[in-house]
Amino acid sequence: MQRRKEHVHGGGRMNPVEIVPGIQWVGVLDTQLRVFDVIMEAKHGTTYNSYLVRGRDKVALIDASKAAFAETFLETLRPAIDPAAIDYMVCNHLEPDHSGALVDVLDVASKAQVVVTKPGRTLLRALLNRDVKPTVAGEGDRVDLGGKTLRFVMAPFLHWPDTMFTYLEEDQVLFSGDFLGAHYCDPRLFNDLIPNYDDAFRYYFQVIMRPFKEYVRQALDKIESLPIKVVCPVHGPILRTDIGRYIDMYRAWSAEPPGPKKQRLLVFFVSSYGNTERMAHAIGRGIREAGADAEVVDLTKVDVRTRLDDIEAAEGMVVGTCTINGDALEHAWSLLSALTTIKLKDKLGATFGAFGWSGEGPLMLAERMKGLKFRVPEEPLRVQLVPTDADLRSCEEYGKRLVAAL
Repeated sequence: MQRRKEHVHGGGRMNPVEIVPGIQWVGVLDTQLRVFDVIMEAKHGTTYNSYLVRGRDKVALIDASKAAFAETFLETLRPAIDPAAIDYMVCNHLEPDHSGALVDVLDVASKAQVVVTKPGRTLLRALLNRDVKPTVAGEGDRVDLGGKTLRFVMAPFLHWPDTMFTYLEEDQVLFSGDFLGAHYCDPRLFNDLIPNYDDAFRYYFQVIMRPFKEYVRQALDKIESLPIKVVCPVHGPILRTDIGRYIDMYRAWSAEPPGPKKQRLLVFFVSSYGNTERMAHAIGRGIREAGADAEVVDLTKVDVRTRLDDIEAAEGMVVGTCTINGDALEHAWSLLSALTTIKLKDKLGATFGAFGWSGEGPLMLAERMKGLKFRVPEEPLRVQLVPTDADLRSCEEYGKRLVAAL
């Protein structure tokens, strides 16, 4: 099979690093990465962490690297072991940034038995485009390497359906996949040797784990009874101190948001000439008059990422936009694009806006909100140019009807 060639810059090779006796880091540093998977900032680069575990009798490699760094990955691995001597290739998670180099690894580690979860079996075939017969791990299954026992802990949807953790019983090391990771590249590797990276840790949770809070809570409950001395994620620093602090942060961030004392709707708007803004405030008045809480927010003055917790806690949201060149404004689209990390099903959604002659903007937003699983009980409310007093009363009534639909 033709080798993949590196086609990106920044893949840094290091020598293998011992974590505890019998366990080595054999990953890749991606020092120049600034955008990950198109959607994430990576101001500090990232790492693709892979781990070699040696028992008396067998050797396991846990996770690999992305295809672009396959050669660098193998160059890091070879000083630690001849790949032909690897007995198990454990894939905690088959996203291509950890499995893209798998073809190259298996070409040289020809006897390695691939270990995946049941959902991972299907993904593995699609990834390799070859017939493979992996070992399928289930909850609590073990692999004895000789004095080092790997136990598999199912952790689905963290953040792919195939995810599992691997727990090394004797050394109390948790190989956690993306869980408890971060896009943060530092050749010192260990959290106690590098500056505080809490911001990167939180940002990673918000983008990657936030949509799966329920599964985060389930995983935290599963590992609560495990004594853990080291956490080895696939991105970012290896945790060997203050592990409880990082777990506590995940617990806090994944907790169910407290319900508001009374029903609450957020009214977001973007307005060119103030007409959509006047509608927004009138809708807010109607919501309050109906007994619910309303906050009216100008999208040009807020970073919507800072309001995700508020949106998640509210019963719904109303989005207003004027129409320019037959479309809603970018601020409104950006708001809806930011909501992919929130559970939206059955939240109330509605749209409104002033327009000059066509007025498609609110209609487009309403269709997108339906696609995001909002419940949209009302047709978009639209006003041509400057709203009259009667129009503003209609906006107030619109707000009242939205509360009645909660």
